[in-house]
Amino acid sequence: MKPEGIKPIEEILQSGIERIADAKTEEELNRLRVAILGKSGSMTALLRELKNVSNGERPVIGRFLNEARETLETAFSARERALKAALLNERLKNERIDITIDRETRRVGGQHPLYLIKNKVTDFFSARGFMIADSPEIEFEYYNFDALNMPGDHPARDTQDTFYITDRILLRTHTSPGQIRTMEKKKPPIRMITVGKVYRSDDIDATHSPMFHQIEGLVVDKGVTMCDLKGILSEFAASFFGQGTVIRFRPSHFPFTEPSVEVDATCPSCGGSGCRVCKGTGWIEILGAGMVNRRVLENCEIDPNVYTGFAFGIGLDRITLITHGISDLRLVYENDIRFLKQFS
Repeated sequence: MKPEGIKPIEEILQSGIERIADAKTEEELNRLRVAILGKSGSMTALLRELKNVSNGERPVIGRFLNEARETLETAFSARERALKAALLNERLKNERIDITIDRETRRVGGQHPLYLIKNKVTDFFSARGFMIADSPEIEFEYYNFDALNMPGDHPARDTQDTFYITDRILLRTHTSPGQIRTMEKKKPPIRMITVGKVYRSDDIDATHSPMFHQIEGLVVDKGVTMCDLKGILSEFAASFFGQGTVIRFRPSHFPFTEPSVEVDATCPSCGGSGCRVCKGTGWIEILGAGMVNRRVLENCEIDPNVYTGFAFGIGLDRITLITHGISDLRLVYENDIRFLKQFS
């Protein structure tokens, strides 16, 4: 026969298990835990009453009381885990992102046509041992003009009118300052290109912009000649405009090269027979180049009696227009999605 003191424990145990199962939130469950097992809880009150139970029944009731507490603790823990799991599942359900939604209409981006050509150019020269060097867009007048054999009174500065920040700091007008910075840090042999934005005070039209892009190339070593320059540029033109493309040199003048040349390639649209694109000449100007001026080498403390070199500057925007048959430079900068998606 069970001791009389076990019945209240059974009642609290049975009622507690039912109420635990019915708890809908963690807050409700915690309140119930305090009401049953807390300092003033119903089960704790029975524990205090053990002192009034006879010595014969006390061990039996005490053992049953401890088992009941353990049963309730297990029930509380199980219900708490179930509530947390239900809450997590609800959050996952509500916050789930369906990555397949609008699958047929989602737009996928692509590279800008300028960067497609930039990557192609850098890949071409990198594969031939050219290092890629960076130089700042905000430049000192010394690197942009003086070190490139263009002192303050040189007329070439008029054609490169730019944006000045102070009397001696400006937005670079070409990527040629990258040559000077490279030659100051590294002695021959040198084989490098630098790519980036340049700035000039030009009006915006179909072929001009106050901001455009250039790729500058430089090779300095013993025994470098114009033949080496023509060889690398012939290979470059064939890579971009197709095998069979021929280049020609026309005499020109750049203060930082001597002799200097303008480089033309047979028109990729007509193969040199003459068309609207090349204005009937069969040739399209693609870049400027020449042998590095002795004074430029001397400014970088490179002996021109030992080393020679060539340099070239490619208008990335111009090459992009020619390659993709774009008739107006403004299209490249207007970010019209109807235009840009043609290159995705």
